[in-house]
Amino acid sequence: MKRMLNTLFVTTQGAYLSKKGDTVLVNIDREVKLRVPIHTLSQITCFGQISMSPFLMGLCGEKGVSVSFLTENGRFLARVNGPVSGNVLLRKAQFEFQQKNGKTSKLAGKFVTAKIANYRAVLQRALRDNPENKSDELNKASKYMKSSAFVALESESLDIIRGIEGEAARTYFSVFDHLILCQKEDFKFTSRSKRPPLDKINAMLSFAYTLLVNDVRSALESVGLDPAVGFLHSLRPGRPSLALDIMEELRPIFGDRLILSLINRKQITSSGFKKTESGAVEMNEETRKLLINAYQKRKQDEIIHPFTKEKIKFGLLPHLQAMLLARFLRAEMEDYPPYFWK
Repeated sequence: MKRMLNTLFVTTQGAYLSKKGDTVLVNIDREVKLRVPIHTLSQITCFGQISMSPFLMGLCGEKGVSVSFLTENGRFLARVNGPVSGNVLLRKAQFEFQQKNGKTSKLAGKFVTAKIANYRAVLQRALRDNPENKSDELNKASKYMKSSAFVALESESLDIIRGIEGEAARTYFSVFDHLILCQKEDFKFTSRSKRPPLDKINAMLSFAYTLLVNDVRSALESVGLDPAVGFLHSLRPGRPSLALDIMEELRPIFGDRLILSLINRKQITSSGFKKTESGAVEMNEETRKLLINAYQKRKQDEIIHPFTKEKIKFGLLPHLQAMLLARFLRAEMEDYPPYFWK
């Protein structure tokens, strides 16, 4: 099983990254503040005005460490990778499978079914952990998720599957506010808004999803799959469609649950946000760091994977799902097993 390596997140504005031997140096105000051996890293993610020496960039390419550049608020800008790894025959199988309409929709149905089932798991856990929160709306939404997941699994039309996914997401987020148990006055949620996020919860959700899609993209590349060639999300220049496909299964547990925990445990407060002139809501640097730390800590939790029965770090889930998908596309497995959270 793959060993989970670390991601170096750099959020301090003006930081400069360089190398000394096989060690990454993080310099702030011309002073080395952090030294990280390159062999302990799988990714370096830079937020905002971070610069890097060309020598370090070359070392990252040589050692297979991907480097991502995002805006301070998490919008993706660029990614630097070394030579493409993996078997060309796997990518050929991926491209050929993408052309098979019937099989593509069946695989897309599995991504959506797992996403909806994991939505339901989030709602069910909220009802179980907080018996007093017996909202009829939560129960109705949970039942809707159960029936939608079944319909998505049985559907053979990609358009219908996408429609089911959209309606399930709308239903789920229509009751998301009921999952906020503390600081309700400060963290009110009405609907999902993305570009830009218009409230604090949407700002955090979008940021967490950005972290996740980077992890999924790296996982796909590490097993030799092309992150741009997806089956549920349509192909567009620059869009990591397959990363978005796999990410659907994992959004509720990597993103939604994390944000709910941070709010309900009062680890994040409303003072860590600001509203811009355009109406967008942004996190301050301290809140971003807190969210990143919580995300990294969550990845250290251990789970038993329901398909492989292996105990793994939570952070290895994207890699394991990518590996299972690669085996399916190589016809080494009869079916792709999506991840269902329990």
